[in-house]
Amino acid sequence: MIRPILGRLAEAAVALLLMSLLIFLLSRVTGDPIALLLSDDATEADRLDLIRQLNLGNALQGDFGRSVAGGREDALKVVLERIPASLSLAGVALTFTLALGIVLGVLASITRGTPADVLIRLVALIGQSVPSFWLGIMLIYLVSVHWGLLPTSGVGTWKHYVLPALTLGLFTLAAVTRLVRASMLDALGSEYVKLARIKGVSEATVVLRHALANSLIPVVTFMGTFFATMITGAVVVETVFAWPGIGRLAFEAILSRDFPVIQTVVLVITAFFILANLIVDMLYLAIDPRMRGRG
Repeated sequence: MIRPILGRLAEAAVALLLMSLLIFLLSRVTGDPIALLLSDDATEADRLDLIRQLNLGNALQGDFGRSVAGGREDALKVVLERIPASLSLAGVALTFTLALGIVLGVLASITRGTPADVLIRLVALIGQSVPSFWLGIMLIYLVSVHWGLLPTSGVGTWKHYVLPALTLGLFTLAAVTRLVRASMLDALGSEYVKLARIKGVSEATVVLRHALANSLIPVVTFMGTFFATMITGAVVVETVFAWPGIGRLAFEAILSRDFPVIQTVVLVITAFFILANLIVDMLYLAIDPRMRGRG
């Protein structure tokens, strides 16, 4: 058990290091950020002074520089202040998508071929096809502007979470629903489920205890992907709903060409991806004993 865990930790460290180097290089494809900030008549002394003020080039020492557009604040501090808002939104969205997706997936599997199954699959198909920015705009227009039921933007009460969480989680909801349905159909046709039915076990026990328990393993396996979908989708969703998270911060930094903040946001998001997949690997090792012997 220890060997595969250490292997995953080493892979995570190498991936984070490589991504940090890649982010640094790609952020400078459009030009030197210092040259963009200085005037045409700036001297070499002005250039060196601005580099010192922004603290560029010290990322390996934990210093990601200072925000160009944020009053020269520490870039890492600017990003860290936005993380709680993004995590709370992603947490709400992921919770409801997992809960509802599992329920819909199970319902679709036990009603296979019926109108209920067709309707659920249609909803899942739409969920994976509709662009999140369009869905967000439509929800704002219908629910907030036309019906006046929920706020259009900002944070505060639970009402502010409804529309952005729904917009952010619809794609993942569709993915979880289809994944659980496919896994449940395989499990319901397996020999151990047939044996349980022959023994007279109730259908509810067969579905929930035998079929569903095994069907959730693929869901756990793809949790890292689901989390990644939430984070990347947050850039669009947080911008549409003016949600003060790192997704909106990334959009604002790109518009203002705030290179230190852009680098820090991408690196923090990458760290979240790696951490999420590392946790999933640990859970998978705990769930599936066959994986423990593999390095």
